[in-house]
Amino acid sequence: MILRELLDYFEIDVELPEYLYENPFNEVFLKGNLSKNSNSYDITIKTRKDVTHTMIINPGDSYPVVILSILPNGKTNGTKFGQSEDDLLFI
Repeated sequence: MILRELLDYFEIDVELPEYLYENPFNEVFLKGNLSKNSNSYDITIKTRKDVTHTMIINPGDSYPVVILSILPNGKTNGTKFGQSEDDLLFI
């Protein structure tokens, strides 16, 4: 599933760097819960293995898409997607 499909599914209309629209993401987010904060959207899903995945879409940020996973032991990991294809930050 690409980001454009996810945005369409949740009816999120935002402007993001063009490369992100065609970027593949796990389709598990289609089963997530959408919440809107002031300038961003969060899609959160908890998997069967008690891992919570959150996609944060914040078009005004220097990293407009962030994927964050919280593991059962409380540790976190994820990826921040920047304004260009080569601007990835692993967290």
